Amino acid sequence: MSKQKLLLISDLWGREKSEWIIHYTSILEHHFELKYYDSCELGAVNNISYTSESLHNQFINGGIEKAVANLILKEKENVSVLGFSIGGTIAWKAGLSGLKIDNLIAVSSTRLRYETEKPLTKVKLFYGEKDSYRPDNMWVQKMNQDVKLFLNEDHECYTSKEIAERICKKILVIMI
Repeated sequence: MSKQKLLLISDLWGREKSEWIIHYTSILEHHFELKYYDSCELGAVNNISYTSESLHNQFINGGIEKAVANLILKEKENVSVLGFSIGGTIAWKAGLSGLKIDNLIAVSSTRLRYETEKPLTKVKLFYGEKDSYRPDNMWVQKMNQDVKLFLNEDHECYTSKEIAERICKKILVIMI
């Protein structure tokens, strides 16, 4: 029997600053067929000026839309997605635009706070409790979302091995 496909979509730093992804792949590769996407490549984001501000501005000024379109072009079958920060937002919007998603797990995807509709799939959201840009409780209730907060953690909590292990355990419970 073939393994279920799980896409991993990077945060705004893309492949260059994603050494932490091994915390996920080392666990998940035993259970899923993994495919990694660099958000910068998907969104045709120029990373010559490799600063948070430059990358963020490019994503919000057309990069997210390009990434969504490219992801939909690349993935024709049903998939599950684990997206980090901007990667979760890309997956969410791709789900709204026709990507066939069975499960969407978004970690620290703070831009979701601006979303007013949700994709028709199972969604699990993870945030650091101290991430000041995470969606507020009103949004969570209005969107009827399942959110897990990591106490005393900030936006980049997903880069820690301990948090990665906790997220992977949840993914295995949800999807296997």
